Amino acid sequence: MLRTEDASKAVDLVRDALRFFRAGEPIVHRGPLVHADVPVLYLDFAIDRVHYDPRTGAPSPKGNPVHVRIEGDLRPDEIIESVEKALKEARVIDACEFRGPEDCWVVPVAWKSFIIMHVRVSADGSELIPDYGLTEEVRRHGV
Repeated sequence: MLRTEDASKAVDLVRDALRFFRAGEPIVHRGPLVHADVPVLYLDFAIDRVHYDPRTGAPSPKGNPVHVRIEGDLRPDEIIESVEKALKEARVIDACEFRGPEDCWVVPVAWKSFIIMHVRVSADGSELIPDYGLTEEVRRHGV
């Protein structure tokens, strides 16, 4: 049975942990169009990815990975700086959803008027759940 108390604990946990989140090295996918995601790390684990929009130099909303044609290379240091700044300005939305198949709460994190991350938390609201697939991707890319 789901309890509102556990949902509140999940939100509070993410709010407390947010100050420890940091931007990892961008993962850039190249082709005719370029797309950049920035893994958000907590300790040595990836929590979620933030989409980066090279046109604006800022995060893009969750669900809107930006694919653009660009001249030259993206500057990883500028991307990291932009996402770090957004993380400092980010806030936790005071509500969450429950994902039955994963047996976890999902707490949205917003920057300005965009939701930029979904942070997964255990069903009892006590532990952050890493994005294991993204964590492996980060380790494969050596970022």
